[in-house]
Amino acid sequence: MKIAMVGQYPPHIGGVARHMNTLAKELVKQGHEVYVITYPHKDLKEEITDIEGVHVIATKGISIPGLRGALFKRNAEKTLEKLVKEKNIDIIHGHYLFPPGLASVNVGKKTNTKTYVTSHGSDMFELYKKKKFIQSTIKKVLKKADVVLAVSNALKNEIVSTKVENIENKTRIHYNSVDIDKFKPSEDKDYSEKLRRDLEINNNEPIILFVGNIIKLKNIDLIIEAKKELNTKCNLVIVGTGNHLKNLKEKVNNYTKEGLIENVYFTGPRNDVNKIIPSSDLLILPSFNESFGIVLIEALACGKPVIGSNVGGIREIINEDVGLLIDPYDKHDLAKAIDMILTDTSLQEKFKSNAREHAKKFSKVTIPYDEIE
Repeated sequence: MKIAMVGQYPPHIGGVARHMNTLAKELVKQGHEVYVITYPHKDLKEEITDIEGVHVIATKGISIPGLRGALFKRNAEKTLEKLVKEKNIDIIHGHYLFPPGLASVNVGKKTNTKTYVTSHGSDMFELYKKKKFIQSTIKKVLKKADVVLAVSNALKNEIVSTKVENIENKTRIHYNSVDIDKFKPSEDKDYSEKLRRDLEINNNEPIILFVGNIIKLKNIDLIIEAKKELNTKCNLVIVGTGNHLKNLKEKVNNYTKEGLIENVYFTGPRNDVNKIIPSSDLLILPSFNESFGIVLIEALACGKPVIGSNVGGIREIINEDVGLLIDPYDKHDLAKAIDMILTDTSLQEKFKSNAREHAKKFSKVTIPYDEIE
């Protein structure tokens, strides 16, 4: 079959991009033809480019804050409609409810093409709940879609609560999956040493790690505040970029000058996360809300203990065998959890020994389309 996906796709980074990439590659592996329409990127062309057997098209436009979504919606819709007609697309799949989902359902209805949309979390927890002006648009997407997919039970419940007509019957769970061949334990000491040299880490203390978008929702400030409270010396490495990065760096610089904190390192966005995680000792995801938290299962696949907020889909990943859940509003709770894992050798080994087997539960890439058995 021919499937057209719309949304963030590598070389763009983030959970949505990784989810789309994993699904697209599995579809290609099974013999299907996959087209992806994604946001503008300097390394992508506006015409079809084959990447690992996936046909990728970048839309026109520039990333202007406030206009990026509207520009992508318009350009993606135009590109998608042309693609559906020229390639006889069987299925349209929008990843993220707005703007990819809106572009997808509009073209789906116009061309009478079966349309799936996946909510990845912040589209419901952030856009829908906090941006009143966008609620009617998201409800329109949910109503027009033939099938709505959610990456966790917590997210499905949030979608069903919109009370859009027939929403409960057409909403299904489609978990994120992890590539356990890419994310795995490593004894690559050369890489670990290189990482420490590149970041100018001049000690042998453990590395605690955050990987993700640097936005307020991810609550990275809590890790900074907790580090001030720690009894255990360690390095904090923060991987990613986002609109909260400048503020976070300023906070760390101020705390450093005041002698309140040390050994905090920002790497910016990286394409070698699968190597960085095995070089760390603990991964933390303290989000205020999280639909799933794919980086958690990536860390578990690498055999690492994890700490996450006791919210949303994180509770569907972390159990007492692999990590600890904390209150996202309590820096002392996080500091206590970090100290516990870094100092309690038996607990640390327990988490490490169970981590990869737990991650394997999320390793199978399932195809969510009724048309493909």
